Amino acid sequence: MLTATDTVRTDTAIFKKVLKLMGNRFEISVVAPIADEAWAYNCIDAAVTEISRIETLLTTYSTASQTFSINENAGISPVPVDEEVFQLIQRSKRISSLTQGAFDISYGSVDKSLWNFDKNMQSLPEAITAKKMVRLINYQHILLDEQKRTVFLKEKGMRIGFGGIGKGYAAERAKYILKENGVEHGIVNAAGDLAAWGFQPDGKPWTIGIASPENIHLPFSYMNITDMAIATSGNYEKFIVIDGKKYSHTIDPKTGLPVHGIKSVTILSHNAEIADAMATPVMIMGIRAGLDMINQMKNIACIIIDEQDTIYHSKNIQLR
Repeated sequence: MLTATDTVRTDTAIFKKVLKLMGNRFEISVVAPIADEAWAYNCIDAAVTEISRIETLLTTYSTASQTFSINENAGISPVPVDEEVFQLIQRSKRISSLTQGAFDISYGSVDKSLWNFDKNMQSLPEAITAKKMVRLINYQHILLDEQKRTVFLKEKGMRIGFGGIGKGYAAERAKYILKENGVEHGIVNAAGDLAAWGFQPDGKPWTIGIASPENIHLPFSYMNITDMAIATSGNYEKFIVIDGKKYSHTIDPKTGLPVHGIKSVTILSHNAEIADAMATPVMIMGIRAGLDMINQMKNIACIIIDEQDTIYHSKNIQLR
């Protein structure tokens, strides 16, 4: 969980709303003169409308969504989609290629009976069973036709989902709407996928706390940021305990089994969508491979905490 400290000057304040959107807790904060309170909340409402629009577009649960249509027609026929959806899938495939499949929106193919992560799950699935059930996860079988602007899932039973990138995309779009409406300083926090720009009322950068994997309410480090996005993926978010061992909800798409060795990964970028999309694959790739990849990329940084509470970070970041 990422949090921002609120420092208020006498003539300026932080106005915020907390809502449940896309199945997650969103907190939208706007810095504005106290006299402009109504305007600030109107801007926040415009951002909420945009997030709700994206939710309708990307949800896999509504028969009216284009994502639902893509999944229903897997192995049957290509589905025409809006340019926005097409480009998001196109960007997702590029990230899949970059991460060698550690990020893959076709993860939705995994049957819920494999990993429920609820109290009813008392034993681990067999490795052979898990491997068999992830066979449909393959971003290369998401076929895009730019001329016809269609999406086709090559094999029947394939499913896509935007759980690994959708919140970051929504945060970035909400930020865009707010800035278009004249908001010069603010934060969009999409359940820990956070986009911040401008400054606090006292003119200082936003102070962001990066949560400890052992206690999400106690940050282990702080950063002063502006015009920056941060996303954290950790084994404390959703997990089960079997025979005294914790198993994270982060599944390796190649094996169908939970990843281990890392408690949390925090990504810093100038774009919330990228930060969101890169956090999980670094967990899957592991410390050495994950850091090596991040160190070769521009305008992105990474902090990793392993299961022994050792902190690792990319070359372009300093912790305090």
